[in-house]
Amino acid sequence: MISREYKFKFYLNISHFIIVKGKEGQTHPHTWEFTVHIKKLTNKFLQFNIFEKAIEEYLIPYQNKLINTVEPFDRIIPTLEHVSDYFGEQFRRIIKDIGGELLWMESSETPTRSYVIDYQEDEGVCDEMTIERQKVVQHVVDSVINDVLGQ
Repeated sequence: MISREYKFKFYLNISHFIIVKGKEGQTHPHTWEFTVHIKKLTNKFLQFNIFEKAIEEYLIPYQNKLINTVEPFDRIIPTLEHVSDYFGEQFRRIIKDIGGELLWMESSETPTRSYVIDYQEDEGVCDEMTIERQKVVQHVVDSVINDVLGQ
């Protein structure tokens, strides 16, 4: 089976500090990179940049901020893992609302360190992909039958 996916990279300039053993660390900046792989789940035409624009818009409130002061990171220590898990779930929701599925996301706060979340084994993702494949197969079968019957 052929799989067609989109790959986008997003950059977020934020500062943060972490708390270790109850002690606040030094505030320091990062340019975070989020790489997302998206599978389109609809046969309808979608401009590829609809996903890109939606995620970029979502990230605006975080851009150039001390993320520790922005919800929910005013309660959650903004480690690489926590930031990635949070944004991954938000990106999933945004992408799903548009008609796609987030397959996996890689995020990094430095060029040498990444955290990868793979959503492909998630039962909901697998079920939705199976349903979409069945729709495509049914469409092909219907088209062939219509051609054979001259309709």
